[in-house]
Amino acid sequence: MSDIPPHRQRQLWFHFLDVVLNIVIIVAIVAGIRTFLVSPFQVEGSSMVSTLEDNEYIIINKLAYYIGKPTRGDIVVFHPPGDARKYYVKRVIGLPGDRVILRGGYVHLQKAGEEAERRLDEVNYLDERNASQTYRHPPGGGDFSEEVYIVPEGHYFLLGDNRQGSLDSRSFFAKDGTHAPYVPEEAIRGRVWFVALPITKIHAFGPLEYGL
Repeated sequence: MSDIPPHRQRQLWFHFLDVVLNIVIIVAIVAGIRTFLVSPFQVEGSSMVSTLEDNEYIIINKLAYYIGKPTRGDIVVFHPPGDARKYYVKRVIGLPGDRVILRGGYVHLQKAGEEAERRLDEVNYLDERNASQTYRHPPGGGDFSEEVYIVPEGHYFLLGDNRQGSLDSRSFFAKDGTHAPYVPEEAIRGRVWFVALPITKIHAFGPLEYGL
């Protein structure tokens, strides 16, 4: 650059630094958005069929749980008990303090602080194959006998919509081999906002009303 006039060298350096600064800012903004606001996620497996299909791309809303808490019916991405490296996607069924009862192929709930027990109406998302087919562990074993879960504070009980083929709260185990059905709030990374790909299946997920 010795043949370039000094003022021109300064201009080139200012231009170079401006480009670098803009790249750094863009990377920081993207990183901030992915960390605190929204993030893409690819579905693997069939545990949420027919709500979510294998290899679909979804967008998760991370901000939702910075300013609020998971609610019943939310589809969430989370780390399963015993493995902070993996990501699963399931549906929130039991909230802190709830009593969740699996009986006769259905989910029954006794909400925190209430005496009444009601059967959960899941007609909005369970297909014909999975309606009335919520077995106890193992999910595909056909065991309709009663199983009761009492969700501790700060934890959630999660199930896949493919009730006969989902590794979920019925089947989670800690590293020491003990049954660990409840997912801590801090392990939940975000709420599924919408399906982004394939284009033909783009749609958003809204809140569910169970009438409980």
